[in-house]
Amino acid sequence: MAHFELPPGQTSTAITHKTVEEIWFFLSGEGQMWRKTDSYEEVVAVEAGVCLTIPLGTRFQFRSFGYEALSAIGVTMPPGQARVKQSCRG
Repeated sequence: MAHFELPPGQTSTAITHKTVEEIWFFLSGEGQMWRKTDSYEEVVAVEAGVCLTIPLGTRFQFRSFGYEALSAIGVTMPPGQARVKQSCRG
């Protein structure tokens, strides 16, 4: 499990996970999550209470709007595979 936080007005770097899938649950803030696979692309509005998945091989990026940081908890599957950044900051 990891905690992600992005300050207001910031955009994360787009990445693709090659070994794990993730479930994200947003705790605070407002923003958007961009997700793209070979055949599908979408932008989802996110805020506290929104939960979404990031399937294996999906390219994704998130951005923060509003006055407070966009904060989420992410769980990887299989667990323990990705010990990447514990905190993402623009």
